[in-house]
Amino acid sequence: MCPITGLGALGGPPTQIPGPGFKRLDFSAFKDFHLSERFMLQFRSEFFNILNHPNFNAPNFGGNGVIAIGGSGNYTNSHFGEIGSTRDAPYDPREIQFALKLYF
Repeated sequence: MCPITGLGALGGPPTQIPGPGFKRLDFSAFKDFHLSERFMLQFRSEFFNILNHPNFNAPNFGGNGVIAIGGSGNYTNSHFGEIGSTRDAPYDPREIQFALKLYF
């Protein structure tokens, strides 16, 4: 039996690369207006991705119509760690929605 040396002693070359985190903040606010004993009107405002923060895919990700950057998953390549696309729907912008809801 021969001893393990080099990278083999540490578990070998890295096989998983941690990607960027996912950050998204949504916010909602509601206000009730009692019109009578039976009827109530509710004003709703909802904000999706309120900070308009992009969420990037992991390096070497290819799928969902995205072409991976060649060599971005190989730690010996000069393109290691490069990110070429976002994780959300293409161009997932901030969305604001207002609504009136009648309860009876």
